[in-house]
Amino acid sequence: MEADTRSRILDAAEILFVEHGFDATTLRMITAGAQANLAAVNYHFGSKEALVEEVFRRRLTWLNEQRLAVLDALEAEAAGAPLKPRQIVESFFGVAIRMAAASPGGRTFMRLLGRTYTEPSEFVRNFLAEEYAAVVARYKAAFFKALPDVPQEEFLWRFHFMMGAMSYAISGADALRILGPIDDSDPEALYARLMSFLIGGLRAPLPELLPRIQAKPVRKPRARRAA
Repeated sequence: MEADTRSRILDAAEILFVEHGFDATTLRMITAGAQANLAAVNYHFGSKEALVEEVFRRRLTWLNEQRLAVLDALEAEAAGAPLKPRQIVESFFGVAIRMAAASPGGRTFMRLLGRTYTEPSEFVRNFLAEEYAAVVARYKAAFFKALPDVPQEEFLWRFHFMMGAMSYAISGADALRILGPIDDSDPEALYARLMSFLIGGLRAPLPELLPRIQAKPVRKPRARRAA
């Protein structure tokens, strides 16, 4: 019974965080959605911050473990040779897309991750940085090895754009309907489209960046002396 109450609280919090954000969602809103009382939140989690962490951790732990397992298998098969960029992209983003397609809870969680890109919550971002640290380090190393001609700073920008594209593809289909009717009911079609887009962006020509020119201070004309 306690485990059921705990799960209901986590499910309600996950949905409400997506709908209202972390700051605007109160514990009373969560307990009402979970049909529980405030004492249950304190008993199971101790604080709202601990509850937020557990909402992420219960699915993110599995997601990160799967990403590392896939990467381990690919690198073992490659026997020290660089992986193909497509393999790395598919192993990192493919696991997340399949998680979103597997259940309503998985889709809600991926929408929640997407919200962290737009909601400036320093606490959540610091927590996710710690949770992602080991996975991101492994994947960055694999990408750097597979793409030696791409400057590392440029790759980090591209990876940032790729993360945003994935989050929006999973959670933002409703916003795209202003462009016309879009059918996002087929997860395999979404996967194929997104992989094609991400890999295309990863392989795009390097940008021609203009050199940063420091503006010289404008000298004010001297005032003329009276004759």
